[in-house]
Amino acid sequence: MRTGFSESAYRVEVFLAIMKRKLDYLQAKKRNLDPITMITAYDFPMARLADEAGIDAVLVGDSVGTNVLGYASEREVTVADMVHHTAAAARGIKNAFLLADLPFQSAESPSDAEINARCLLGAGAEAVKIEGGAEKGEIIACLANKGISVCAHIGYNPQLHGMKPRVFGATVDEARLLVASARKLEAAGAGLIVLEKVCEEVAGIISQMLRIPTIGIGSGRLCDGQVLVMHDVLGMSGKTFRHARSFINLRELTLGAIKAYRSAVETRGFPGEKNVHHMNPEVFARLQIS
Repeated sequence: MRTGFSESAYRVEVFLAIMKRKLDYLQAKKRNLDPITMITAYDFPMARLADEAGIDAVLVGDSVGTNVLGYASEREVTVADMVHHTAAAARGIKNAFLLADLPFQSAESPSDAEINARCLLGAGAEAVKIEGGAEKGEIIACLANKGISVCAHIGYNPQLHGMKPRVFGATVDEARLLVASARKLEAAGAGLIVLEKVCEEVAGIISQMLRIPTIGIGSGRLCDGQVLVMHDVLGMSGKTFRHARSFINLRELTLGAIKAYRSAVETRGFPGEKNVHHMNPEVFARLQIS
């Protein structure tokens, strides 16, 4: 924690708090050892709340499939789905940096990746995220050379590994593979990298080694920043994950509110007098209905 700010330093902090975040802002936070905050949101109201709360970056994740659209897997998410939700989130953001996932099989070749990335950029994204290890280096290099900012994503990749997550980097060989992948993806032009379910020690090595920011999810305390899904932060999923923390139980609060509404309607407690509009009594007196 910083202490003893001068007045000029305070003014700089206030300015940064209201400026539009860009990729270089996130990279500067890494250099200054300031933790980066990222949250996954899928629509206008949640993205707007994240932005108002001062979150550095909002990710429109392909987890929209399982958290919002009722799909059985992220693999069902289409580019059209991502464009729709990216555009909605973008309308709610003034300051945060906005990223969007390239969904399953939408970045299998450099040409496909570019076409689909430009669809997401057209919807308001400022960067795209690609799952996969060193094998994605060529695709990331292609996008970077075209001026498209890319966030890499290694460790557990839902698109590649399915719906049963596991921890990565627990063996020497796997840890070395993660380190090598991170190096290659940075060299290819990735501007930041998500580390998902990577052992904390390995995530720490990668974070120290890379110049670009590392954003952890289930990867411990040594990453340059953290990302969680909005639904997990708000306690909306009804599930408890080791990597996450619910900062409020909004599911129970919301369920209670809906039940209260149902009860009020059933007992004719809603609408009440303050919820209705009346016709002028004199006009009503002249109303003739046969």
